[in-house]
This record gives sequence, C-alpha cells and structure tokens, in this order.
Amino acid sequence: MSGRVVYFSGQFVSEQEARVSIFDSALMFGDMAFEMTRTFAHKPFRLRAHLDRLYASLRLLEIDCGLTIDEMEKLTLETLDRNIPTEPDDIDWQIMHDVSRGPLALYRSAFPEGLHPTVSINCWPMITHMGSFAPNYDAGVEIIVPAQQAIPAHMIEPKAKTRSRLHYQFAVLQAGRAGEGKWPVMLDPDGFLAEGPGWNIFLVRDGVLYTPEPRNILLGVSRATTIELAREAGITVREANLGVYNALQADEMFCTATTYCLVHAKSFEGRTVGNGQPGPVYQKLSSAWNELTGVDAAAQARSYAARVTDWEEAEKRSLS
Repeated sequence: MSGRVVYFSGQFVSEQEARVSIFDSALMFGDMAFEMTRTFAHKPFRLRAHLDRLYASLRLLEIDCGLTIDEMEKLTLETLDRNIPTEPDDIDWQIMHDVSRGPLALYRSAFPEGLHPTVSINCWPMITHMGSFAPNYDAGVEIIVPAQQAIPAHMIEPKAKTRSRLHYQFAVLQAGRAGEGKWPVMLDPDGFLAEGPGWNIFLVRDGVLYTPEPRNILLGVSRATTIELAREAGITVREANLGVYNALQADEMFCTATTYCLVHAKSFEGRTVGNGQPGPVYQKLSSAWNELTGVDAAAQARSYAARVTDWEEAEKRSLS
C-alpha cells in the first residue's frame, strides 16, 4: 500500500508529487503520446513492442523525449522494480508511459530552468483494473455500435497512440446512455467495423478468425499477439473490411486488450452471438494466452475481485 514512485522527467518522485504543468502541451492540445502495458507474474508483457509503438507515435508528433528507446526500457524496468515491493507478490502491475513536448514556449518565463519534454513512467497495481473486470469473463460483454465514428487515417492517424482521444470518450458516453455496461465498437466513415475505445475486435465464422483491416485502427499489441497465436494453432486469420452484416452472422465475437487479454461478446446490437457463451476458438486462444503469459488472467481477476474493496480501503487509510 502506498509508497509507489513515478519516474518523472529525470527523477523518481512519489505519485503525489508527479504533476503536469497547466501550461503543458498535453493539457493544451492533447499533444501527448502514451503506452500502457502490464506485467504477468511481474514480467512486462511485450514491453519492447509497446515502446516501439510509443517511439513511432513520438516521431509522428515530432517530439524528442531526450531518451533513447534503450534508456526508456531501462528506466521502465527500474520504475517497476522500485514499486513491486509495495504490494503482495501475487499482484501484477500496469505500466504507463506518458510523453509530451512539455510546456508551451509562450509560457517560458514561468520556467526559469528551461523548457523540457514531460516524460513519466508510472506503475499501478492491476487489482483495481481486473478486480472490477472479473465478472465479464463469465458473463461476456454486450457490444453496440454508437453514433460516434472512428476518425479515419486521412484526418488523424489512428496508429499513433495519443491522449487526443475525445472520439473514444464520446463513444463511451453514447454506449452508457444505451445501457449500463455496453461496449461501443466504432465504425469507420465507410461503415466498416474499426475498433473500440482501447480494444480491438475479432469475429469467428465457420472456424475462420476475422478482424478489421488495419487502415483506420490502432494496431494493438494484443491484437497482433492474438493473430500470432491463432496462426500457430492452425486457425485461418483474415484481416478484412467487416460490416454490421458480418458481425450479425458471427458464430463468435471477442475483444482483445493488454489488460484482460481476451473477453467474449455475448451479444452484438442486442442480438445473441452464437449461444452467448465462450466459443471453441475463443477458448483455444484464451488457453494459448494463458500458456504464453504463464498466468490465467480470468482466475487472477476473480482472485482480485474478492480483495479489491479491502485493498481500496487500505489504500485510502495509508494516504490519510
């Protein structure tokens, strides 16, 4: 409990001390690249792939963070090592990177030490993420199509992971008005399935695994991992333009993200997918994920669910 530290622009500070300036370009424009990965048994999951995407986003944003990718990786592992002792051994960790170009030059007089990029690396116990998520593994999620569309690549490149994500928030708000717990998957301007806010979607039809082609989506690390595992298992994978019609014909549907790996969809647009239960392709891939990471993500989440309330109360007490 507590005692966590953050790498913040050249030094390690407590979470309470890590503060971004009100004049930072991240606040002014959403001008910040970020990445989030997690650990499995305290080992970061495909950290280098996440950092490769972070640095690709920084190149697009024309931000020089002042660190090489090797230096960023080393600092990430040090930040994790400093935080692991603050929690029980069975607690895994979220790892978050946030990088902006720093305060705007217009406000340079407020920074006599000079203007520098803002770079932060923080770690947060996965118990809060996965404890609340645990019921979804059994119940499945209900996916709907919101009014908000995905932003096409010719307007803003979706492959860059930035904090300028208001369209994601609109999709979440619209789904919330449609009913508690609804998950929104956005369409691109051509009417094809794109992505959810922070997750990718897969369909199964006649044993073939389909996922939206990559033109207008964030190329999720977990999406790539799922495709890799499917091909290793002998499952045919096709990246394609998929419409609502295709989704309504699916035998299975599921979502992927680094935090939870896979979760099945029990319904799409109010109609049951298959029999509403995890299908055989999902089950095969879920087992492959567990073998790859060395952790049964669903079982871990259920364990966290039984403890998260007590954990949050203890966290409050430690900070009071």
